[in-house]
Amino acid sequence: MAASLGTQNKNEMPLKHVMIHVHGTSDAEAAKASQSTEENNNTTDYSQRAQWLRAAVLGANDGLVSVASLMLGVGAVNKNIAAMLVAGFAGLVAGACSMAIGEFVSVYTQLDIEVAQIKRERELNNELETGEGGSEEEKLPNPFQAAIASAIAFSVGAAVPLIAAVFIREYRIRVGVVAAVSSLALLVFGGVGAVLGKTPVRRSCIRVLIGGWLAMAITFGLTKLISLKGM
Repeated sequence: MAASLGTQNKNEMPLKHVMIHVHGTSDAEAAKASQSTEENNNTTDYSQRAQWLRAAVLGANDGLVSVASLMLGVGAVNKNIAAMLVAGFAGLVAGACSMAIGEFVSVYTQLDIEVAQIKRERELNNELETGEGGSEEEKLPNPFQAAIASAIAFSVGAAVPLIAAVFIREYRIRVGVVAAVSSLALLVFGGVGAVLGKTPVRRSCIRVLIGGWLAMAITFGLTKLISLKGM
């Protein structure tokens, strides 16, 4: 009898030891999983911020190229500084409104899709409205913020050629300054976009610069050609 009890105690000790060991391992795994979740959330937040910043840079680049091309196109047929500035300002206002409306409609559509998806998931899982629902709603896109940010970004880029031309009366110098300042701004926007998008900076700068040059040259050339044929 004593021998059997001794044997039973010997068998229980390793089992107790194993259970404690497993419990410690589960705590470590839970802590590791929690840390991994926090890192993933931080990575997601940084990725979202980077996407917003990159979208802002692209919006500014659009404003710069659009207004600079428009001003040079008008300057090809009219050397008056007032004509170029009015055309540039009209392009700034029209472009900012267009970007804001387009971004509002696009983000609002995305919002409707995500809200519908959240409702379907709650219905499938039979979940009640809890604090988790509030956190999900906080992560939803805001169409008004997106529209305002897009309009501001476009306006910032569009203001560059306007400011470059406003104080220069000589026609040839004014056209050259607009093209030079716009080219420099294109390099800056291309570099910032490359850093945010984690792409090669030199290649991105060259691509953006060549694209801007093509837009300005085509607009200037076609407008000049049409004016000559019309005359």
